[in-house]
Amino acid sequence: MKSLRKTRAAQGLELQQAERPAPGQTEVLIEVKATGVCGSDLHIDEWTPSYHFMAPALPLTIGHEFCGLVAELGSGVQGLELGQLVTVRPSEVCGVCPACTAGRCDDCVTRRGIGVMRDGAFAPWVRVPARNCVPVPQDLDPRVAALAEPLSVGWEAVRTAGVQPGDRVLVLGPGSIGQGIALLAREAGASEVVVAGHGDAARLQVLRRLGFECLLDFAEQAMPEALAEVCRERLFDVVIEASGAAGVIAPALAVLKPHGVLVVTGIHAAPVAIDLTALLRKHQQIRGSYRAREAAWPEVVSFMARHADMLRELVTHCVPLSRAAEGFDLARQKLATKVMVLPDAVASEVAQR
Repeated sequence: MKSLRKTRAAQGLELQQAERPAPGQTEVLIEVKATGVCGSDLHIDEWTPSYHFMAPALPLTIGHEFCGLVAELGSGVQGLELGQLVTVRPSEVCGVCPACTAGRCDDCVTRRGIGVMRDGAFAPWVRVPARNCVPVPQDLDPRVAALAEPLSVGWEAVRTAGVQPGDRVLVLGPGSIGQGIALLAREAGASEVVVAGHGDAARLQVLRRLGFECLLDFAEQAMPEALAEVCRERLFDVVIEASGAAGVIAPALAVLKPHGVLVVTGIHAAPVAIDLTALLRKHQQIRGSYRAREAAWPEVVSFMARHADMLRELVTHCVPLSRAAEGFDLARQKLATKVMVLPDAVASEVAQR
């Protein structure tokens, strides 16, 4: 089978032939239907410092935002059926650390990421732990179902921020994570959600179609001036950063109200300087948000099922696996919100419909 692989600790990915995997006793084989291109995949391709921890696991197939059909069951698997449509939590817990043995798997300290530390889903088939599979409605578009992982990140960011009805929320970064955060903040009752980017016209247009009106592009107006204009009457209750850009943190804190909350969910390649004196005098809080709790995934699936038509707007491009590099370029150039890579056979079926 074709698979998109990181073969060495340097820039670049390779499309290679690999053997179809076989599931272990507690694993299943997934017939992949769609895999999203994540910002993390771009970092892995570029080999930025925040992903050098992967080096001991190379070579491996990348891809961690995906869904597919259960094609084969390990001998010890129960609760899943052949042909069932599932999305997959990409974080594999160890099962033996103190947190896992105490039933607190969300706090596992030796977890491995599918597509990061073990083979992922930029391939027609992927082997995954059965416990990581999350059933989705059988009639849900697989390209929407594959959004579960980035939406779970957005769900966790909104939960970590404690967004309440009536809150004014600023989302920095209009990629798929930021768009999911915006949608989920609105779902939580935020009275206004402002979304900002830099040179993100195509992604901001998607948000406009989703009903968001206050959209800022800092390529057109400098961030401090643009934020000052929208904060003349009221500061933000919550700011959620999903850009990974160090330069947005200080201006974001400047427009956050006293006792407000800044949530950082972007991956930053280097440390960021913060004026702690100003932070404490305003009683502001900075909270980190990364992956969602396992228990959140059924809630995310429920959200997807209720809003499938709306979420299709996030999937702006689909490419076959054999042209995955084109999809990566679209994402890197900010011409796409979410690029879905489809196994060549699936892409051919979709094109014929």
